[in-house]
Amino acid sequence: MPEFTTLISGLSFTECPRWHNGRLYVSDFYTHRVLAVAMDGTAETVAHVPQQPSGLGFLADGRMLIVSMRDRKVLRREADGSLVEHADLSGLAPWHLNDMLVNPDGRAWVGNFGFDLMGGARARTTVLISVEPDGTARVAVDGLGFPNGMTLTPDGGTLIVAESTMNRLSAFHVTSGSLGERRTWAAFGDPPGSTNAAELLEEVEVAPDGICLDAEGAVWVADAMHSRLLRVAEGGRIIEERKTGVGAFACMLGGDDGRTLFVCVAPSFHEAEASTTHRASIFMTRVEVPHAGLP
Repeated sequence: MPEFTTLISGLSFTECPRWHNGRLYVSDFYTHRVLAVAMDGTAETVAHVPQQPSGLGFLADGRMLIVSMRDRKVLRREADGSLVEHADLSGLAPWHLNDMLVNPDGRAWVGNFGFDLMGGARARTTVLISVEPDGTARVAVDGLGFPNGMTLTPDGGTLIVAESTMNRLSAFHVTSGSLGERRTWAAFGDPPGSTNAAELLEEVEVAPDGICLDAEGAVWVADAMHSRLLRVAEGGRIIEERKTGVGAFACMLGGDDGRTLFVCVAPSFHEAEASTTHRASIFMTRVEVPHAGLP
């Protein structure tokens, strides 16, 4: 069984890891920081986002886009380190923003919770939002169950989206920034029947959170409810399972050769606990097949 080592610990709750220019960038929710973590575990705070950072991505010129969850905005980190508003999605997203993928042209796709998860609201489907390089935004697709991690194939032609409350990964054909009809890329079971969020998350076989793609076309999935990483082939076959022993919420392939698999782990995602105990960590392990596509 491959071993995990700890890159960094003592964090509140980390999400949306991105490997970029030799460091792992990650959002630490409840300290409102975006961190850049070197392979020796040293961390630099590169942004402070009062309304809670989440999804991260990079424009071609190196500037970073950062999801500001609670006010439902996308921020842009300029070359001098200042943050400016890139897009206001508050009129399109019904609840907190979540993960984000930014393509080489500067187009971003942004997911959202769709309902008040922490407040115990009934689960409902929601939208995936497309943000153009100039910040204009529109609904790209509707009817998704908690659209979360995303990956884009190397040819830029397929966007794969983790639907955390629907037991599946969905795929969309990408044409000039538009998304085609949803198709199931991998189903782990039937969509849950309950709209009670707690019951629903107990019911799913896999709760896909963060995801990343490898060079054989398989997707690594952080299964948020079952403390594990899954390597999944199109169609849903589970090629490999790696138990983390603690909740696994996001993953990213990186390192100099693309074969280091990073995973954001924490005993709980609930704000009341995670914001005070700071028991989140980033684990890492080695894999045979390197990273491909985006992020």
